[in-house]
Amino acid sequence: MKQRILFDLDDTLAHCNKYFNFILEQFTDEMTTWFGPAGISKETIIVKHTELDIAGVKQLGFKSEHFPQSFVDTYRYFQSMTGRAGSPLEEENLWKLGLSVYEQEVEPYPMMEEALEALRRKGHELHLYTGGDALIQRRKIEQLKLERYFHDRIYVRQLKNTPAMEQILSDGGFDRANTWMIGNSLRTDVLPALECGIHAVYLKHEQEWAYNLIPIDASPTGAFVTLTALSQVPSAIHNYLASAGLKEPV
Repeated sequence: MKQRILFDLDDTLAHCNKYFNFILEQFTDEMTTWFGPAGISKETIIVKHTELDIAGVKQLGFKSEHFPQSFVDTYRYFQSMTGRAGSPLEEENLWKLGLSVYEQEVEPYPMMEEALEALRRKGHELHLYTGGDALIQRRKIEQLKLERYFHDRIYVRQLKNTPAMEQILSDGGFDRANTWMIGNSLRTDVLPALECGIHAVYLKHEQEWAYNLIPIDASPTGAFVTLTALSQVPSAIHNYLASAGLKEPV
């Protein structure tokens, strides 16, 4: 029984959050230098930035501009709060710092190729469904040479939510009883999958972006599995099919 398996990209197949955290560390150090003398702690800056960052994603989706804009918005918030004089040069430098996160060399998660190859050898059809700026995501896909697994079955969306997934499934004529979504985000991967009636595999990380963490209030119609490593995915799908009395294609 061939399965159609959709994979998320960022922090599912390839590292992402660690680059954002690296740039955030530089941002908060700079902000603490500027606003620390006014009694603003690093923790306070982090909390406010997280609030503004998530608000920006909800409004703009995964546009590349939202991250550097969150730096500038946080800067302006504390500049207004403390009365410290604003500086166009400081804002420009923060904007460039925020954009620099997209220049990092992408790194695959351990066992990425082995997991994808194992599923392909079993005869399953692999799809890639990612959120973000199309040019940036395509660059990552090219660096990782992911076309060899996904070919033209690649979907990049600025807004990654239930309507976006529903459109992909409907346009592609997916058999939902034999379709899976694999991803690290409860918000953009797991919940939409459950609401669209397909299987969901949640790849749980110890340190996750706050935006991705939401309560799950949808009841699964199929499998809902929580794993901690990409290498566990092929066996999880195999075990589910076996428990349902279904054989894999090969």
